[in-house]
Amino acid sequence: MSEAEHSTRNPEPRSFLSCATAVARLLGVEDGAATEPNERQARRLASAVRKPLLERGFLPEELFAPLISAAVYDPDPSFCRWFVEPAVYAFGRRRVMAALVDHLRNGTDAERAGALRAWYSAHVPLRAERSPAYGHGGVRDPALDRSRDVREAWLAACLHVFAETTDLRVRHRVLLDLPTSRGLPATTARTAREHSRIGPSRSRPAHPSLGRRRSRPVAPWWRRQRTGSLKAAQG
Repeated sequence: MSEAEHSTRNPEPRSFLSCATAVARLLGVEDGAATEPNERQARRLASAVRKPLLERGFLPEELFAPLISAAVYDPDPSFCRWFVEPAVYAFGRRRVMAALVDHLRNGTDAERAGALRAWYSAHVPLRAERSPAYGHGGVRDPALDRSRDVREAWLAACLHVFAETTDLRVRHRVLLDLPTSRGLPATTARTAREHSRIGPSRSRPAHPSLGRRRSRPVAPWWRRQRTGSLKAAQG
């Protein structure tokens, strides 16, 4: 196992900002706004490295672990693709997925949640015109992206995490990733159904308007506008 992959299996305490900074430094992207709030600074760095990552025909081995860490620690499930996609092009879908399986199996609840967010982006379709890292002359080694066994390992890890973790948000996210045809054990399925009903409402505050009963239905804006015009014409 390489040193980079070892660091993904045993990550030190880090944040999205520290991970994005590590990627930027390896790419030679300057960090010129250190006075910004951490979240904004991390997002700016992520935006700055997005284009260079996809434009390079080769990414060095030392970038693999920081890319996976940045994807896992990125709190936004849409933007974490900025790190996952170039890693898939340069290092192969199989290796990226295997690293996410490691995070799901061995990570903290926060890292597991990040791996669950990043897993969707690991399925990004690959096109030769998207990045020169696709392959020399537009030809790609299919072994880089063979991942059927890794997907099976992911599903097995999801079942393990669902049974082990007490974090309701992680359990709920795992349920979203498990196919209905997978066939959960009866007790696990019953727990899943109960959690799907009550879990999300406990993990985030209810909107103040929820539970309030209106005295009568509110008509759509276009109907209210039309009614007002008719009353004005009649008057």
